[in-house]
Amino acid sequence: MKQTLAIYVLILLALVTANLPFLSERIFGVAGFRRNGAPAIKPFWLRLLEVLVWYLVVGAIGVAFEASLGNVFPQGWQFYAITLTLYLVLAYPGFVYRYLFKRSAR
Repeated sequence: MKQTLAIYVLILLALVTANLPFLSERIFGVAGFRRNGAPAIKPFWLRLLEVLVWYLVVGAIGVAFEASLGNVFPQGWQFYAITLTLYLVLAYPGFVYRYLFKRSAR
């Protein structure tokens, strides 16, 4: 895979996975969330936990892309702080859709 394609795939994957917890009531897009045996709305802390797990998954895929293209370079804590912040910025549209848009009452 060419480097440019790997970058575009990784950015698109990050965009989709960052917004998935806010657009779906399923846990990790697979299992339905239930409370006391009945379907329920996911709490915010669970959505945040999903975002963090998806960040780690996308980061692992990024390291795999880097390894397939050449050497994997060691990173310090600053790299992870910046990439987590950028990942949270990518999650902002889903957050706005879930919590800030006014929905019409039916």
